[in-house]
Amino acid sequence: MIDAAGLRVMRAIADEGSFTGAAASLGYSQPAVSQMVRRLEQRSGTVLVERIGRNVRLTEAGQVLARHAVGVLAALDAAEEEVAAIAGLRSGRVRLMAFPSSSASLVPRALALVKKRFPDVTVTFSEGEPPESIAALRAGECDIAVAFAYEGGEIARGEDLDMFVTRKLLDDEVRLAVPKGHPLAAKGHAELADFAGESWIAGCPRCRGHLLALARQSGFSPTVSFETEDYIAVLGLVSEGLGVALVPDLILAAAHNTDVVTLPLKPASRRQIHAVTTEDLQRVPAVKATLEALCESAQGRGLVPAPVPALRT
Repeated sequence: MIDAAGLRVMRAIADEGSFTGAAASLGYSQPAVSQMVRRLEQRSGTVLVERIGRNVRLTEAGQVLARHAVGVLAALDAAEEEVAAIAGLRSGRVRLMAFPSSSASLVPRALALVKKRFPDVTVTFSEGEPPESIAALRAGECDIAVAFAYEGGEIARGEDLDMFVTRKLLDDEVRLAVPKGHPLAAKGHAELADFAGESWIAGCPRCRGHLLALARQSGFSPTVSFETEDYIAVLGLVSEGLGVALVPDLILAAAHNTDVVTLPLKPASRRQIHAVTTEDLQRVPAVKATLEALCESAQGRGLVPAPVPALRT
């Protein structure tokens, strides 16, 4: 087997014309160079160096190795430099996938922090609800998935998460959005049973399931008249008196409609926001930096009381 060290020796012998010169150029002892040549000859099964007095010259086989050494060693040097750049955060790529409501406030702040601190690190971003983002992480199509789970629920329902690690980012309270002129808008809080007769606006499948579960606990089945995953559209529909909707704080932190009143639920309802990755990926410097930026983004908005360490699911 021909190794990189052997190729470096062959190249140095070709350039210097002697073992002594090759040893000096490489910082080795002359006996070390002789031993490496003998080992390389044993591995290749042929003579590589012809000794002529104090000088040496390469045989035809030796010349072949020295010629190929140029390209091979250049590629290795380039690879080492690229890896060093990634390890030192002078380079690197992170693929982030997050659910839509997090992309309104949490994610942009985190991306800005990474760009400011490590301008040569590239973070690409795409949207995906938790089932899709966890599947993408499992398939190696993203490095970090920002996902959520309602209280009592799971990040990826029915999936084995043993291969992943999660980092809790924040607790996101869910509120009821009603038109400004609604008779109960000034009540200060919302008990869902009081809104049993309303038309409802539902979002993603998981959000719709959460609405149905809360309504069932309150003793009614909601009439869902509109469905959209666009929370700006949800607030627009509410403002026009077309229905009421459950809206998370993450959206309300980025979107505002003066014709909509949001009321805390009684009893309260929250969803937990997590960053999910793998045990190996979390040790990659660029991924680690992005995870830290996501945590800082959550904390900086006052949405989580204190840092939460990474935990195995």
